[in-house]
Amino acid sequence: MHKEVTIYDIAERLSISPSTVSRALNANAAVSKKTQKKILAMAAAMGYRSNTFAANLRMQRTNTIGIIVPRLNSYFMSEVIAGVESVTNNAGYNLIISQSMENAEKEISNLKTMFNNRVDGLLVSLAAGSDGVAGFDIFHGRKIPVLFFDRAPNGLTVPSVTIDNENAAFLITQHLIEMGAKHIFHITGHQSVSVYEERANGFKKALLAAGLPFNDHQLIVTDLSEKAGMDAAKLIAGHKGDGVFVANDSCAAACMNELKRLGFKIPTDIKFAGFNNDMISRNIDPPLTTINYPGFEMGKVIAAKLLDHLSQKLDMNSSPLITMKSELVIRASSNYKI
Repeated sequence: MHKEVTIYDIAERLSISPSTVSRALNANAAVSKKTQKKILAMAAAMGYRSNTFAANLRMQRTNTIGIIVPRLNSYFMSEVIAGVESVTNNAGYNLIISQSMENAEKEISNLKTMFNNRVDGLLVSLAAGSDGVAGFDIFHGRKIPVLFFDRAPNGLTVPSVTIDNENAAFLITQHLIEMGAKHIFHITGHQSVSVYEERANGFKKALLAAGLPFNDHQLIVTDLSEKAGMDAAKLIAGHKGDGVFVANDSCAAACMNELKRLGFKIPTDIKFAGFNNDMISRNIDPPLTTINYPGFEMGKVIAAKLLDHLSQKLDMNSSPLITMKSELVIRASSNYKI
């Protein structure tokens, strides 16, 4: 077990007084900027954490789990968090929840906050542009477990729970083709985000397998907001698309409604599909074909896996990758017969 770094350790390393270290860490103006900078750099290098939970420090546990998500205003993420809480509450753990706002720098700031709040473990879905490395070294250095979910680092074998996004996108695009669509558009998010890159790859592979051409204009990269869906609708109408696959349901619903407003009939003129099986997919007219991405179940799985690691029932690193099942849900937006 690692010994907590104290102000006395930092003071000894720098050959200065503990009181100076304490004042610097509390941004006291009595300490020069040069000295403060030197002390803060040493504190970071040694893995110092501010004494937020002194009583729990003595036990080396806070019974707190941190969770960082790209955005909280997401039906899928709210389902994941609900699933996590259903497990952690029963186990006597509290949650600290923060959002990166799709900003890698904000994610690093969140990581520092989680570290200083002495979380026992961390659940993370990466921000756009995050490599899953920057900011995480302080956790690895102190052997604080980090489990990625939904969005995991590209090219790294780290503990993570995801779905097979590429295969799911292949199946839903294949379905649109089977329903007669030949000029299909894919509205997606930033390709630095693993899930969107994988879904775009599945989309392209389905076109290739069916002998259909792919042109760059068929991949519409957006922020997947409702406004982005409405803007994309005008582009699709101009290119005479007859099929649309969108990387989330809320953007898909906005795009579909805008195309209906422009006079297109769904699915007669344009066949539609989304992703996630959010509540809106069931309530829109016509109901939206989508991929069921079980957020609540994912939340339960990631919480149980992390808690089992903390209680030493298993080592997350011995079987780091878990791929959950997803399911194609066919509804009337793509199928005349429903």
